[in-house]
Amino acid sequence: MTPAPLAARLRDPGGPLFFPVTAFASDGSLDLGVYRAHVRRGVEAGAAAVFACCGTGEFHALTPEEFEACVGAAVAETAGRVPVVAGAGYGTALAVRYARLAEAAGADGLLAMPPYLVVPAQEGLLRHYRELAAATALPVIVYQRDNAVLTPETAVGLARTEGIAGLKDGLGDLDLMQRIISAVRTEAPRDFLYFNGLPTAEQTQLAYRALGVTLYSSAVFCFAPAVALAFHRALAEGDDDTVRRLLDGFYRPFVDLRAEGRGYAVALVKAGVRLGGLDVGEVRPPLHEPAEDHVKRLARLIERGHELLEETR
Repeated sequence: MTPAPLAARLRDPGGPLFFPVTAFASDGSLDLGVYRAHVRRGVEAGAAAVFACCGTGEFHALTPEEFEACVGAAVAETAGRVPVVAGAGYGTALAVRYARLAEAAGADGLLAMPPYLVVPAQEGLLRHYRELAAATALPVIVYQRDNAVLTPETAVGLARTEGIAGLKDGLGDLDLMQRIISAVRTEAPRDFLYFNGLPTAEQTQLAYRALGVTLYSSAVFCFAPAVALAFHRALAEGDDDTVRRLLDGFYRPFVDLRAEGRGYAVALVKAGVRLGGLDVGEVRPPLHEPAEDHVKRLARLIERGHELLEETR
């Protein structure tokens, strides 16, 4: 898939962008059967795209062989109904290797995770992403966060690079995002995608929409798809009452709970999937499982989210 067709499929999604967790068996090994069931449920629930083996999918904890198997399973399960975008990261050589594995497994695009550990200068980041884009025919979405923060000038350079389709922002600096969007719009006008990639992106999506950023990742969709779909629909339809009700009664309390443990942006989501009846296993080290009380609070919060949906009908 080229950047233009991927952009066309993602530009106005009819549902949330789905970042599935990766399923592990009780012995810690990959469980592709459960993983496929998780992906299948998400697509059937209304996901607009599947982002396989990314942050929520514990990309950092997967071997190359496991990564290729997961991406292939996601591709097989979606069967072309929605695009599959796979993570790719670490240093340039490994990122290229993961990109080629994703391409061989049938992925439609790549999400370029931040380079491992180092804090590179802008010219190094630009070279890294350009080499990754040149390595396969897959369009690349660059993930800005942590040690991969772009200047507007670098973003323009990326937008001018063949094979780079967009930017996912996990930093949350709205002033920087406005300057990036403005610079690309004036200096490299093209169909360039922008995503809100903050944890629990629904919490900040009203602000991102004001910048023209309508795409966002939804970890909540993994374990409470009805809530995530209702929020997505309310945003699209301008239903401010439903948006506020879900923000105040579900999303803000969930973010508060998530902030009580390191790694909960993944571990708490995985616990939520298990609460829904699908045993996707535990997170792999160095992440750890949420405290029992936190899981109980999550269960009550999910129940409250569904009660809020009933109240809006």
